[in-house]
Amino acid sequence: MKNRSFLKLLDLTSEEISNLIDLAAKLKSMKRDGIAHRLCDGKKIALIFEKTSTRTRCAFEVAANDLGMFSTYLDPSSSQIGKKESIADTARVLGRMYDAIEYRGYGQEIVEELAKYAGVPVYNGLTNEFHPTQILADFLTIREHFGKLEGKKLVYMGDARYNMGNSLMVGAAKMGMHFVACAPKKYFPNPELVTQCLSIASETGAVIELTEDPIEATKNAHVIYTDVWVSMGEPDEVWQERIADLTPYRVTKKLMYNAGGQCRFMHCLPAFHDLNTTIGKQIHDKFGIDCMEVTNEVFESDRSIVFDEAENRMHTIKAVIAATLA
Repeated sequence: MKNRSFLKLLDLTSEEISNLIDLAAKLKSMKRDGIAHRLCDGKKIALIFEKTSTRTRCAFEVAANDLGMFSTYLDPSSSQIGKKESIADTARVLGRMYDAIEYRGYGQEIVEELAKYAGVPVYNGLTNEFHPTQILADFLTIREHFGKLEGKKLVYMGDARYNMGNSLMVGAAKMGMHFVACAPKKYFPNPELVTQCLSIASETGAVIELTEDPIEATKNAHVIYTDVWVSMGEPDEVWQERIADLTPYRVTKKLMYNAGGQCRFMHCLPAFHDLNTTIGKQIHDKFGIDCMEVTNEVFESDRSIVFDEAENRMHTIKAVIAATLA
């Protein structure tokens, strides 16, 4: 993968995804054992964040530092991308100053255009359509807990139309997993992408299912996965609609019990599981609910592996950078 961009999992083979997970596990072990791994010593990376993030920013900065790199963080007010300067021009400027560029923001077409013109590897830290670095972290976490990915059943609960539902479905198809999107029909993934994943699944042995029935979906699941009901950048007016539509798809103790004792809970974070956030309090005051996509009982249980998952963002991002730059 030397000098290649990392934009979406559709661009990678199953073997390449597996190799990245293997490399991440190796780098994680080295970090845990205090073994230096400055594989990209002296190189530089620009981090463009049109959407802010705790985990993605920290994971990229720590990963770059561990690899011996220098990073520059450009927040939403620090970059002229798409405003005073075109995406293509931004890419050509940064590509002459940096060895790699990360982009976290809006349409997939933006990160694709950056990669087209930069002349250096470009990494997708999140777009509306895909979130590939998150999926690598998720898959490393699943492999750590279950030993392998192939044949494992992952159920995604909630709004499956955007980056997380899309990317988990693509990743599961590539890796021979059993993926279930469980949501009201209007929240199902894009039909064209579903068709593409079914084609991939026919070659890998994966299973791709869409259902509206939470009880049927979660039977024998190895992982129940969910995400926030309203994505970054969406208007406040959608909260009432999402709460009404998706409350039956909240991850509860009942669903975890229905899945079986082997099942683990995952969430890419942040999660609205209590009232300890400003938005959580606002939603409670307006709609009278004390959690949204997952109950606090499940989130804080010993079956929740969300913080293993969060840590693994750093190790898998480090693997992507090392594989493309070292």
